[in-house]
Amino acid sequence: MNQPLSGRRVLLIVGGGIAAYKALDLIRRLRERGARVRPVLTKAAEEFVTPLAAAALAGERAHTDLFDRADEADIGHIKLARDADAVVVAPATANLMGRMAHGLAPDLASTVLLATTLPILIAPAMNVRMWQHAATQRNLETLRRDGVHVVGPDAGAMAEAEFGPGRMAEPNEIADALEAMLGGATGPLAGRRVLVTSGPTHEPIDPVRYLANRSSGRQGHAIAAAAAAAGAQVTLVSGPVTIPDPRGVAVVRVESAREMLAAVEAALPADLAIFAAAVGDWRPAEIRSGKIKKDGQQVPPLTLVENPDILATISARQENRPALVVGFAAETDDVLDNARRKLAKKGCDLLVANDVSPEGGVMGGTENTVHLLTRDGALETWPKLGKEEVGRKLVERFATLLAARGSGGTAS
Repeated sequence: MNQPLSGRRVLLIVGGGIAAYKALDLIRRLRERGARVRPVLTKAAEEFVTPLAAAALAGERAHTDLFDRADEADIGHIKLARDADAVVVAPATANLMGRMAHGLAPDLASTVLLATTLPILIAPAMNVRMWQHAATQRNLETLRRDGVHVVGPDAGAMAEAEFGPGRMAEPNEIADALEAMLGGATGPLAGRRVLVTSGPTHEPIDPVRYLANRSSGRQGHAIAAAAAAAGAQVTLVSGPVTIPDPRGVAVVRVESAREMLAAVEAALPADLAIFAAAVGDWRPAEIRSGKIKKDGQQVPPLTLVENPDILATISARQENRPALVVGFAAETDDVLDNARRKLAKKGCDLLVANDVSPEGGVMGGTENTVHLLTRDGALETWPKLGKEEVGRKLVERFATLLAARGSGGTAS
């Protein structure tokens, strides 16, 4: 059987966080795909998993000490930094990310990271407040500029009984991202960074109820898959969906519009940003701490406030604005007129409009009919196609526009 990572040598650096237990499963998943894994554990990681467990699963010695006499007799940390095809850091704690961003090397793991010229993939994992802290986000931006690849983090329940972005990506997601990083990608988007949003958002009313929409995420996920197949390094920011993640794509899972905006901004810079998610326009002004009870007398009032406009926010950026920003317009009437107004208002470069009237079956369905509008007034209307085919055709179109823009052309 052909194994995607067959013969690849992976140096796995395990940071000191509760997510370190997932690193053991990651070793198994990588070996199942044919990779040879050599573990390096930080001192803090040894508080969560043992070198013996990592070594047993890897079939390789687990390295832990910068001042190991046997290893350092022949400059072991330099050998570790070179004797592999890629370095994976999972979990990448806030501390490890800070050391990487600032070139600090007080232990074996950070010394190897400073000495290596290999491709690096990190899987961040930390408390939601640590992830959202300005210092962590600055370090993340520095690492991205340095060419470090990032997968996750996901949003979900934390060990500290909190909820939000900060959970380490699942082992198979990390393995998929590693395959994409090592794939020697070719295609019209090879070497490009692509950001895609997909699915609905959920805006909580109380602990059991929320405002949402009927988006399945199929179109956004199909676009992300097509972009990865075209050679791009893809980050998919997905609202709550029930469909599988696209293969070879780094997925960030979010719930609300505000979480989606934060994840989008964290994923920049990108060459191409495609905003296919059906983001809720409003959210409750107040989220009740307990379930709202029906008393049979009065319907509780629900006051709404506007959510951030993700498309307009990114389109208006002066710094790290993607070269090509694509919006989506889901309309039920006057589709083209409303789409033209949205294109002018949002400031994006291209708009994909579709009719989501219930009788069309687009929202939640498997087919789509789209119209492409550009800022100079050009219009293309495509026949009804499966969403996967729409995704492929859109990516081909965007790649052509991006190439023209990169060589002095415009998205028209």
